[in-house]
Amino acid sequence: MAPRCWRWWPWLAWPRTRPPPAGSTPSSRQQFSTQEQTPQICVVGSGPAGFYTAQHLLKHHAQAHVDIYEKQLVPFGLVRFGVAPDHPEVKNVIHTFTQTALSERCAFLGNVVVGRDVTVPELREAYHAVVLSYGAKDHRALEIPGEALPGVFSARAFVGWYNGLPENRELAPDLSCDTAVILGQGNVALDVARILLTPPEHVKVLLLCQKTDITEASLGTLRQSRVKTVWIVGRRGPLQVAFTIKELREMIQLPGTRPILDPADFLGLQDRMKEMPRPRKRLTELLLRTATEKPEGEEAARRAVAARAWGLRFFRSPQQVLPSPDRQRVAGIRLAVTRLEGVGETAWAVPTGDTEDLPCGLVLSSVGYKSRPIDPSVPFDPKLGVIPNTEGRVVDVPGLYCSGWVKRGPTGVIATTMTDSFFTSQTLLQDLKAGLLPSGPRPGSAAIKALLSRRGVQPISFSDWEKLDAKEVSRGQGAGKPREKLLDPQEMLRLLGR
Repeated sequence: MAPRCWRWWPWLAWPRTRPPPAGSTPSSRQQFSTQEQTPQICVVGSGPAGFYTAQHLLKHHAQAHVDIYEKQLVPFGLVRFGVAPDHPEVKNVIHTFTQTALSERCAFLGNVVVGRDVTVPELREAYHAVVLSYGAKDHRALEIPGEALPGVFSARAFVGWYNGLPENRELAPDLSCDTAVILGQGNVALDVARILLTPPEHVKVLLLCQKTDITEASLGTLRQSRVKTVWIVGRRGPLQVAFTIKELREMIQLPGTRPILDPADFLGLQDRMKEMPRPRKRLTELLLRTATEKPEGEEAARRAVAARAWGLRFFRSPQQVLPSPDRQRVAGIRLAVTRLEGVGETAWAVPTGDTEDLPCGLVLSSVGYKSRPIDPSVPFDPKLGVIPNTEGRVVDVPGLYCSGWVKRGPTGVIATTMTDSFFTSQTLLQDLKAGLLPSGPRPGSAAIKALLSRRGVQPISFSDWEKLDAKEVSRGQGAGKPREKLLDPQEMLRLLGR
């Protein structure tokens, strides 16, 4: 299942005076012994999992010091690089993370690649505990012929391109085609479809309202896009889609577009909805209405003049990317027709033996993210793409923990990661109280900074980030945007005098 895009909920950032829900609060600060005066804790990764882990540790241990290591020069992970640029409200969580980073007991060290610049054993030697929260960097490959053709991209790379992820800044997708195909039916797939189909005049409105931080380079490319139709393809049926009702509503209401759904895909679903959980039932009802009810009034008029369209194709699995006659780019995709075995959300798709070819000039794969192993010393399950753990404790490695996607896999929304990270930090604090972590003082970042200096690595502090942040905001003001993101790491370093 494709990972869902980060979403902001008002209750995500618990005030510091308000405890988490009953049953999830660790022992109070006063119950820690005097032998635990200053536990030095390292968190690897500055996305939601890393920051929520650090926040909980700092809140529930009055002496703990937490250092957050990040491979990028800038913090916030998927909140910065994964959230759709037309969803600025989702990024409000950055304010909470900033307050954590500004704590005198917290330090941010960007531009440090754990596993290359410093090893996990070296971190474990310097800290009482290490928490791995580095997320899921890779996308899941399709593993079909033609996947390497020009015009085939991972949705992760495409999202990184329009969100200013430095490694994707030169992606240069060709949007001169009429039809695009997105493989996968999660929130990321719908975000990508919405960005592809948003009319230029609507983007202009977002700019005027200072509601998008999409990069200027990608905005220029999207303004020239000739994509008129986007097909969002899934192996299974309407009952198994991974997107949420909010994203579906946005697609249905997207200015200048109309939905294409086949009523035949929804036969028999009405009777089955009675047994569904409420969120799935509401989502299915909206899909069913969109597919089977004829629009009226203003909605009918809007769809009648829509120049662009999007559609959901169910029971189709990618089999081969088809090349153009000169084999220089994608010209279509061959889909295996599938049927379901099993029932409900756990049903699986099996091929029927039939295929169909769908012409297109752009293929975006949104079939999921996956984590990478970070260090030979850390256990890793390549099949599941996670670090083997028990309640956040890394198996057979005392003092090493994990949280977020690298702990449980790339599923859930930001609230899921928040709760997961709080539980890992709770487990760590319980182990600290029980005397299961190393005793005696540990040097923490002092030792690691000395080691990095000898290796020619210059960490980026949070005050450095604040300077880059101010530069981005200043650049954005000239274009009427909340910020214009810096894309080139070398330029960032020059601005910091490095």
